[in-house]
Amino acid sequence: MTLRTILAVAMAVVIAAALAGCNPQGRSGGTDVEGTLEWGGVERTYILHVPDRLGGDPALVVMLHGGFGSAAQAQRAYGWDEFADREGFLVVYPEGIGRSWNGGDCCGPAVERGIDDVGFLGALVAAVRQEYGVVAVYGTGMSNGAIMTYRVACETSLYDAIAPVAGTLEVPCSDPATTSVLHIHGLEDRAVPFMGGPGVSRNGVSRVDGPAVPAVLALWREVGQCGAATTVDRGDSLVVDERADCAGGVTVELITIADAGHQWPGSAVVREGADPPSDRLDATAVIWEFFRAAA
Repeated sequence: MTLRTILAVAMAVVIAAALAGCNPQGRSGGTDVEGTLEWGGVERTYILHVPDRLGGDPALVVMLHGGFGSAAQAQRAYGWDEFADREGFLVVYPEGIGRSWNGGDCCGPAVERGIDDVGFLGALVAAVRQEYGVVAVYGTGMSNGAIMTYRVACETSLYDAIAPVAGTLEVPCSDPATTSVLHIHGLEDRAVPFMGGPGVSRNGVSRVDGPAVPAVLALWREVGQCGAATTVDRGDSLVVDERADCAGGVTVELITIADAGHQWPGSAVVREGADPPSDRLDATAVIWEFFRAAA
């Protein structure tokens, strides 16, 4: 059954559950709506940030936390609310099961339990779209959240553009829909190695074993019928930005940071022992500009 069919059947239930479970909390510059949504027999939760001045025909950014992260942690760490309040778009921070997402071969309890995260995210987006008149949906995520973002883009046409950070592809992806892709990665990432293969977590256990990032981007460039990549000057010799223009106005772009590890550039420190965020790039600002250009 396709995601579109599932959504059509479940729409009334999904929207009722999502909106009935809301708990608004006022914030400077906007309101956080803490919602619940039942999907696949599992009660799911999320935080939706609604700016005070929501633009007409608003966009929605879906921000997926990394493994061992959470919706609240992603909201605190990555600075999306500030951009949403200024630019007038919505941000939703879904909560993974067991602090994980079923990105295919990775990761954690979500994979072990066979959680339908693709369906959940589609249903959540459908509910927000109907309530707020959303016209464009963009997906981004960190680490396991980036892996999940790729899976959604491979298996559905939910996103108008995606921007995975420090992730890779962990599902077969033979015939994805054409979409704009921005990938950001540190070349010293040991958890999700840029050149693929087994990654190493803090306890030394390998959890991610995916293809090299250049191979992942080559797939999307082939799908998008892209021309040769050109280099964009970011004013820092350790930041390399390669952008390819593709058919239909699509863009596929890869930004690497030579001295960065497994992190979201420009973010707050996530936890003790984690790789420090690079200060060579504000990933959230760069991603939002990419999404705006894709509109």
